[in-house]
Amino acid sequence: VGDHPATLLFGGTSIVGYGMARRFPHVSPFVPPGSKHEWPALDLETPAWLESLFSEHEPELLIYCHAVCNVLKCEQNPDWAHKINVRHIHRLLDALPTSTRLVYVSSDHVFGGNGVYDEDAGPCPISVYGQTRVEAESLILGGSKALVLRAGLAIGPSHDGRTGHRDWLAYRHRRDLPITIIEDEARSAVWVSDLVDRIMQFALSPETGLRHLAA
Repeated sequence: VGDHPATLLFGGTSIVGYGMARRFPHVSPFVPPGSKHEWPALDLETPAWLESLFSEHEPELLIYCHAVCNVLKCEQNPDWAHKINVRHIHRLLDALPTSTRLVYVSSDHVFGGNGVYDEDAGPCPISVYGQTRVEAESLILGGSKALVLRAGLAIGPSHDGRTGHRDWLAYRHRRDLPITIIEDEARSAVWVSDLVDRIMQFALSPETGLRHLAA
């Protein structure tokens, strides 16, 4: 479209993915199976679906924001978390054309403890979710054109008005529902409108490897 590279966006219902789709109308968003959304659904269980998708769209760029991010659900269902967050990456990489640049939006959950972490710091996840992110990053960084962007806590509007930290709090407050928040987590928050601009800037740059997007 115009001067923009043909771009696919996987994970359009995540906070970051939804922000990307709103900010950049030239991208083609895809959402998780079962999402009640007008955007088409992903089928990362089926290699033939991926091959057909890449053949049809011939993307120059794929921005991957799709993952199971619920820490508690990942702890309760580690095999399921690994299937979505790691095995789907295996299938993607098997089908991805060599001409397509992959930008994977990862998470600060690859770290734990009280440190200050830059790109040279070794991952030290303390959750199943964080472990799956580390595994996915390792797979992706094996590609010569790939870029992994670790983002902090994205704050912004959600696709359904009640997910993500901002909308979840507002939704439950309006309905006088209980609000339970963990007390032992410190993260760097970033407004999603700023974050998606920086993601796209990196995506369109020649940068490869690993970068942190701090607040």
